[in-house]
Amino acid sequence: MTASSEALHRNSVVIDGLVFFSDGDTRDMLAGGVSAINLTVTEMSAGFEEALRDAVTWRERALDPSSSWVLVEQTEDIVRAKQEGKLGLIMGWQNAKPLGDQIDRVKLFHTLGLRVIQLTYNEANLIGDGCLEKRNAGLSMLGIEMVKEMNRVGIAIDLSHCAPQTCLDAAQHSTKPVLLTHANANAIIVRPRNKSDDVIRAVADTGGVIGCSIHAYLLWRGKAGQRPTMEDFVANIKHIGNLVGYEHVGIGTDYPSVETYEAVRHVMVMSRTKYAASGGDFSSAFGDVMEARYPVEIPTPAQFPRITEALEQAGLTAGQIEGVLGGNFQRAFNDIWSVAK
Repeated sequence: MTASSEALHRNSVVIDGLVFFSDGDTRDMLAGGVSAINLTVTEMSAGFEEALRDAVTWRERALDPSSSWVLVEQTEDIVRAKQEGKLGLIMGWQNAKPLGDQIDRVKLFHTLGLRVIQLTYNEANLIGDGCLEKRNAGLSMLGIEMVKEMNRVGIAIDLSHCAPQTCLDAAQHSTKPVLLTHANANAIIVRPRNKSDDVIRAVADTGGVIGCSIHAYLLWRGKAGQRPTMEDFVANIKHIGNLVGYEHVGIGTDYPSVETYEAVRHVMVMSRTKYAASGGDFSSAFGDVMEARYPVEIPTPAQFPRITEALEQAGLTAGQIEGVLGGNFQRAFNDIWSVAK
């Protein structure tokens, strides 16, 4: 790394917009200089009881003074985590399924510390359509009420796996910034989970942030034997930055935070078999190998500073890089989580 990019990374608040699983290990995230992560704390298919148990488990883990975690309930907690050399835990879901049709559950889970909810995963739920649903029906009436309640209590709305119309509806009905915590631009690489320029603009118009991802399911160009590249990742950053402004760009790697990648083998198999339409082609080409899902330069979060170096080499200013690394998510989270008492 260059001395300038190393210093910039070390001094920046670094927020990973999406980490899909953790076994509790923080080693590689801390080695990579990450300050806080939006961690999926319950399985995508979880119902109410499982999600409740998982929220309590993660809350207790992060509140344990002897742990390497800091529970993030306000943006000040992210700064504190960095100062203490710990990893900030932003508790999140990738599916609002545990809410069922009970709007009061939004406040319940907020009280437990949940701060990000993705409205749908790939399929439809009671709230709206996911990105693999052909009908693209958008938010349900219940979904509109859930959006209002998340705004009211201070939970961030994530649209990464949502259908295009669900994204547009949520942006229209939300009075707070909405997020794409881990999604790229279809204008650069066409993938089922990437987003149109219209959706990206709609998210930015709310004050939201698009977390560009290094994950192959969003970054692979479909060429046999060629893994995703940092060049492709930077191309997404620059496209979105030029489209809506770099103040609306972040990073959502879709890494796990684990001791070894064996801990996520079940997720590797699930994503290849259950969701073949969104990433099974890549897994069939490269196998169930987690390292292969990321650019060769950054197979684990420990190499996170290489993202900073790549952004510097691409010509972004220091201020733009600080925003992309975490400042933009920090600003959006502060707007979303600050609610009238």
